[in-house]
Amino acid sequence: MKYDVFGIGNALVDKEFEVTEDFLAAHGIQKGMMTLIDEVKQQHLLAGLTDTFGLKKRASGGSAANSIVAISQFGGKTFYACKVANDETGEFYMHDLHAAGVNTRLDQVRGASEGVTGKCMVMVTPDAERTMNTFLGITADFSEAELHLDELKQSNYLYIEGYLVTSDISRAAALKARQVAKEHGVKTAMTFSDPAMVRFFRSGVDEMLGDGADILFCNREEASVFTGKDDLEEAIRAIKPYAGKLVITLGSQGALVVDETGRTEIAAHPVTAVDTNGAGDMFAGAFLYGVTQGMDNAQAGKLASLSAARVVTVFGARLSKAAHQEVLAII
Repeated sequence: MKYDVFGIGNALVDKEFEVTEDFLAAHGIQKGMMTLIDEVKQQHLLAGLTDTFGLKKRASGGSAANSIVAISQFGGKTFYACKVANDETGEFYMHDLHAAGVNTRLDQVRGASEGVTGKCMVMVTPDAERTMNTFLGITADFSEAELHLDELKQSNYLYIEGYLVTSDISRAAALKARQVAKEHGVKTAMTFSDPAMVRFFRSGVDEMLGDGADILFCNREEASVFTGKDDLEEAIRAIKPYAGKLVITLGSQGALVVDETGRTEIAAHPVTAVDTNGAGDMFAGAFLYGVTQGMDNAQAGKLASLSAARVVTVFGARLSKAAHQEVLAII
């Protein structure tokens, strides 16, 4: 196989800010959630954040992109299919992914795509909780034309982010990718991405999940919303038929992997968090790297848990390549 993991998802440049609880309240922003906003609101919010707090960090982001970067930084072979515009932000996004070792065809996509590259305002409060307001821009038009199916056919896994459900065009692209993956023996992994995706776009999530995924990532809240079960064990029983391997993150309680071999409990690594943005993305990326390199559930889970613990101790959704290798050496 040419690639360990082929990812599809939104291409968003993350702009991160350290904010106060009062700022969120004053702007009517729902804490801890990802909320879609239009370009006018995004520009107004960006101006307010920049004037009040100053930009802390800028990086190429998007849920699946963060996971794909993690896989690449561990040493995996990756490809990311997405859509950016022919603007400065799109150029930054492309070069940032390439610098992380991720293969793309964005040199072709960007040159043909007029519009505005998507941006995500990531607001981190003193308790390390991340709140996101996102203007999708041109990534809402991510379509089958940007899938690059030849690369998908040469991959071990297809990885789909749940955020694609918000756009009819992008959801159709995800369904096409699933179909091609199935026809060519490529395994499928998917993440629900955010409780809001399951709550407000349920029919689309069901459509994207189809008859299930080889690996399904979710957290406790997403599992509860998807199944309508508050009890974790009941939620696991209800969701398990959709996943060959079910991976549920449980915050400070670690994580749980459930498959045909039974269940594996993954211990948490207590740390002092400064920014929880990207923790779930890092967990999924590290776990996928482990699985594609022949690790069992316990080993891949340990790598994922330790990596997620490390990423919340720094500002931003990424670790340096050296930090990835340090974690790998521990495992």
